[in-house]
Amino acid sequence: MKALACERPTDHGRPLSRLSVSDVCQQAWRQGCPMSYSTVWRRLHEDALRPWFHRPWLFPRDPDLLAKATPVLELYHGRWQGQRLGPKEVVLSADELTQLQALSRSHPTVAPAPGHAGRFEFEYGRHGTLCYLAFLDVFRGRIYGETAAQNGIEPFEAALTHCLEQERYRDAERVFLIVDNGCAHHPSTAPARLQAQHPHVTLVHLPVHASWLNQVELYFSILKRKALYPADFADTEALQRRIMLFQCRYNEAAEPFRWSYTRRDLAAHVKRLEQRGWLPGKKPLEN
Repeated sequence: MKALACERPTDHGRPLSRLSVSDVCQQAWRQGCPMSYSTVWRRLHEDALRPWFHRPWLFPRDPDLLAKATPVLELYHGRWQGQRLGPKEVVLSADELTQLQALSRSHPTVAPAPGHAGRFEFEYGRHGTLCYLAFLDVFRGRIYGETAAQNGIEPFEAALTHCLEQERYRDAERVFLIVDNGCAHHPSTAPARLQAQHPHVTLVHLPVHASWLNQVELYFSILKRKALYPADFADTEALQRRIMLFQCRYNEAAEPFRWSYTRRDLAAHVKRLEQRGWLPGKKPLEN
């Protein structure tokens, strides 16, 4: 039963993308194993095998994943190049939410009622898009963010400048800015450009396809779940107002994320990837 549940249906010519308990039962019955539905479910549950569940993930593309991610993980734990950070050193995690759509529903949204979930209309009208640029203070948990009509170098640098004008960052001895490899802060051009504008800022880039190591993504997830979905905004001004009001509300009780993931955890993850041959340029390791 467990072997059947772990197989890909397409490997056996079945036109399915995933298996249900019933699918596993039917396949087992064809092979002469007449177990009941409840027994199959119980056996799979014992090993937490749930082939009907799927989730997306970012496939690793950077052969130097561990080396590039190590400085970021050290910063999250208050260290840089083996030394403890001082009280006037700050770590900011930055990114952009692009193409946020201001959608208005064709019919009013219905609030939840006893025995009924809330409902929102499937059809909608489009009223433009916004980009939200945010900077998470890793050790305080507070957010500084701005909206812009579009993403790019100029909006990002303007938002960064405004962020660094805040008292805590203006008086900092060093600001470590963790970013991905997007065009607004690409590793081939951004470090020199931003260093010239803000000498106390050190840009730290994540590995390619490693946004799951960027703490600000956790805040974005909270924002989208609690404030932006389902979308029902008359225009971009209403969308902007919701984002900024949520940011203020979030900062009132902001706390740093409890980040426990370490370099040792990532090294074990990378070893598993190498054993499967899933890192670019790496051959599968022999057991």
